[in-house]
Amino acid sequence: MPDLLAHVFLAYSLATIASWRYEWLTSPYVTVVMAGAFIPDLAKGHLVLPDARVEQLLGLPFDWFGLHTLGAVICSVLVGVLVVHARERIRVFLLLSLGAASHLVADGLLTKPSGVSHPMLWPFTRLHPPTPGLYLSTDVEPAVLLGAVALLVAVVTRYRQSTAES
Repeated sequence: MPDLLAHVFLAYSLATIASWRYEWLTSPYVTVVMAGAFIPDLAKGHLVLPDARVEQLLGLPFDWFGLHTLGAVICSVLVGVLVVHARERIRVFLLLSLGAASHLVADGLLTKPSGVSHPMLWPFTRLHPPTPGLYLSTDVEPAVLLGAVALLVAVVTRYRQSTAES
């Protein structure tokens, strides 16, 4: 699935570049940003358990796509914050949010037949923001490009670490 891989590469690159500036942003924290990039794709749970089956189990209307909105992302980030030690919560909140935000922004650039994105800012607004239509989620090119950027960032990071040690 090139779309999810591209989101992870983007989150890794952003977090690693930020780690050049902020010393506290170590490898485990970069991983937190990468985990945050997965949050909006919890909506892909419909591939495992269809909406109708969840509705049947819960006895309530249900749509997985609701998890791909800002409101659900904020709720998911807050759940992630609750599972870490109190002294880490602010950092984890910011880092999970960075990863999830990078995912939502990248999805806002997708090609849509209507020319507008899904209501990703729900419940704050039902606005469907216009999309420039740069790529499809099934395109391999964004994953390859972001993979190359991530590789370059990793090489530069190793170089910076080796020169700092000498």
